[in-house]
Amino acid sequence: MKTIELKITVRSYDNVKELPDASRMLVEMAKEATENAWAPYSKFRVGAALLLENGEIISGNNQENVAFPSGLCAERVALFYAGSRYPGIPVHRIALAAWSDGDFVDEPVYPCGDCRQVLLEHENRVRRPVEIIMFGKKETKIVSSVKDLLPLPFIYDLTGK
Repeated sequence: MKTIELKITVRSYDNVKELPDASRMLVEMAKEATENAWAPYSKFRVGAALLLENGEIISGNNQENVAFPSGLCAERVALFYAGSRYPGIPVHRIALAAWSDGDFVDEPVYPCGDCRQVLLEHENRVRRPVEIIMFGKKETKIVSSVKDLLPLPFIYDLTGK
């Protein structure tokens, strides 16, 4: 038997003002994106904003549906739009924010498992890490790669190698 120890690095900020300007701006755009979320069932509005390598910024928000799970998370809304509009352009970073009970949540919001897998496939396809900024009023956390959130992913090699 072998034991494998996995290590991840998470940077934590007590105040969003401590973030570099570009990251702070992306968080603000993710917060704005929560305004257009369609979340009549959960009342949990999530916004995502992603920065593409070409400088374009794409935002998205969760879209719920009474026929659960027919809705879509904010991360995938933004990522799929970016892939459709700017195919092959790598995502440099993505910021997430959530609004519930009349205010932004205190603790960082993390991507769900489906979003982690989709983000990881993008990261693998473009061969560049995607930084993830997870905003919370009391703390904001950043990882340098999706692999830090999904260290043992499902991977299927489409190249046939």
